[in-house]
Amino acid sequence: MAVGAGRSRKLLAQARGAWLAARSEEEARSYLQSRLEVLSRSLFWSFSTLEVFLFAMYEAYPKITPDLQNLVYLVGASALAQLAFVWRVLLLRRTPSMIALYRIDIYITIGTGAVFGLAAALAYDLRASAYTCLIYESFTVFTRALLVPSSARRTAIVSTLALLPLVASAFVLAAIANLEVPPAAFVAGTTLYCAVAVLLATTGSRIIYDLRQRVSEAMQLGSYTLGRKIGEGGMGAVYIAHHAMLRRPTAVKLLQPERVGKDNLDRFEREVQHMSQLTHPNTVAVFDYGRSPQGFLYYAMEYLGGIDLEQLVKKHGKQPTGRIVHVLAQVCGALQEAHDAGIIHRDIKPGNIILCERGGVPDVAKVVDFGLVKEITSSSSTSTQVVVGTPAYVAPEAVTDPDRVGPPSDLYALGAVGYFLITGRRVFEGKTALEVCMLHVTAQPKPPSQLGVHVPPELEAIIMRCLAKRPQDRFASAAELADALGALPPARDWNAKDARQWWHELRAQQSQPVSVDTPTLTITVDLGQR
Repeated sequence: MAVGAGRSRKLLAQARGAWLAARSEEEARSYLQSRLEVLSRSLFWSFSTLEVFLFAMYEAYPKITPDLQNLVYLVGASALAQLAFVWRVLLLRRTPSMIALYRIDIYITIGTGAVFGLAAALAYDLRASAYTCLIYESFTVFTRALLVPSSARRTAIVSTLALLPLVASAFVLAAIANLEVPPAAFVAGTTLYCAVAVLLATTGSRIIYDLRQRVSEAMQLGSYTLGRKIGEGGMGAVYIAHHAMLRRPTAVKLLQPERVGKDNLDRFEREVQHMSQLTHPNTVAVFDYGRSPQGFLYYAMEYLGGIDLEQLVKKHGKQPTGRIVHVLAQVCGALQEAHDAGIIHRDIKPGNIILCERGGVPDVAKVVDFGLVKEITSSSSTSTQVVVGTPAYVAPEAVTDPDRVGPPSDLYALGAVGYFLITGRRVFEGKTALEVCMLHVTAQPKPPSQLGVHVPPELEAIIMRCLAKRPQDRFASAAELADALGALPPARDWNAKDARQWWHELRAQQSQPVSVDTPTLTITVDLGQR
């Protein structure tokens, strides 16, 4: 037992390192299984096509049919049945161990070589059969080198073993068949062809393996190795990541220079330094930050694994009053700490507020992307303003005078988020981003009650005050807004028990976190024309 366990660990280590260069044993196993499934499926349909072609050819030209062709059909049908079992049962419906996958890889590749070698020997009276079998098995070896992640050494061994039956059949044919070339030349030619095929397959595996290694290295940021992408915005993408030493789940946001401009990366780096000082429980915790060799700025933060408010409304509709008040009050706390530290979020929107569970506590709101995805500039020489933000949640002053953006702008956006949670629709809708921005400047929003939505008048008044056009007409601070929310009469449509039950049902339905898909856009507004 100890010897077997040691052998298993050795194979897993090889799979992670020399063979697959994967980040975990399960990832290596899962990836290899998917590649073998593609290989077996491709070979099944290729060989089925060959079988049908041979049958049609011999029906059309019966004089060239080998004497033992029926036996060749039987061998081919048996091979296809086994290949179908491996593909449809072992690889699609089961979860084989790494050792089992190694064996399946060997079985498919060497097994097809044995079948073609036997078919070539059985069809000894048709000289073209030997060449056809040799070519098809070479295709098999090349296909494996392309599809299955493998080191050059392993590919060389498996390919050699797969082509040996063809060399053996060459000796048989040299002894019993009527060949157009001397027997020694036929054997030597077949052996040389197989050697070249092994060499090409091995070279291909080495190139693909090296490329995979380079990709793996490129996905290494400091102590973090990037995994799958879980979200993407206007300035970069978010990946789930693995720390080299720590086991806690981490999310890494990668800001790309071509999207934000290399000059802005310096500002982003300064802001993430400030952001890392925020400690409010409703602010996403920043663990680390740095720059990659390619010039990408990245920062690592806690992995939330919940659902953002955008997806919450899209999937579950308008939210209960009690839940809305609870969420907005939490966001106010996060904003107040940031504003006290001189940090303006500038891009409050449903997609940047994640609802999650923390320590068994449901409906914990987390604000993400503090000041990292918004750049507002103005030109003193022209009347053109460049506004970066999400049009549905941008404050009027961010459009008309970006220099005036401050804490009231975040409160306006939070009011728009509350409006979205109450009504299930945005404050303003338009055909273009520019049209939506100008509606924020010029149009008065309709109160939710006028849209046929039942909402307590006190909560509606708070939301409409947040959406005031002039910053001075809104709440003086996020803390004042939180006090106003706290003074509302208790709502009876949502409580802690409801929240626990809702999260219990969500966990049963959802296996992966919902990623943010509301982009932050860059909008150019010509104020002279407006």
